[in-house]
Amino acid sequence: MQTHQLVAHPDHPPLGVTRVEARVLGSDAEWLRLRWRIEGIGKLVVPPFAGRGRADELWRTTCFELFLKPGDGPAYCEINLSPSERWAAYDFTDYRDGMVERPFPREPDCTMRMGSAMAIFDATVPRSGLPAGECAMGLSAVLEEAGGTRSYWALAHPERGPDFHHRACFAARLEAPAGP
Repeated sequence: MQTHQLVAHPDHPPLGVTRVEARVLGSDAEWLRLRWRIEGIGKLVVPPFAGRGRADELWRTTCFELFLKPGDGPAYCEINLSPSERWAAYDFTDYRDGMVERPFPREPDCTMRMGSAMAIFDATVPRSGLPAGECAMGLSAVLEEAGGTRSYWALAHPERGPDFHHRACFAARLEAPAGP
């Protein structure tokens, strides 16, 4: 699977993080497996373990995000995944409009492994909670570092401030899972 280099928004530079990459590790009819690799983690703030469950506003600290837009219409979904094991899923009918909680039949599974200079965040998301078929995809991360500094990492950014919902951020494709 392809590795995607994420770029920090220039208006919100990181303190110590030097590189972020995201990749789809695997995708089948049951699960979508994702990985984010963060380098330069000396000042990274990791939210404490909270156990699985839905939670809003995960983006206020370190979290990882997946955006999927099926077809040619304006509708898309957002999945937020936290090292705390909390998660959120929303549907939008158009750009930042019509937000509703997206039903998820099973909870995603998230794991964060920390080393001395890098961290790995793995997420396994049930396919039954995601749009069917091929989708435009955005992979992103909000990384909080010491003192409340947040950097915003995405495949691409719009010209103005960081906005993962902007169509410029949907810069990759997620293929439909292979049939059984």
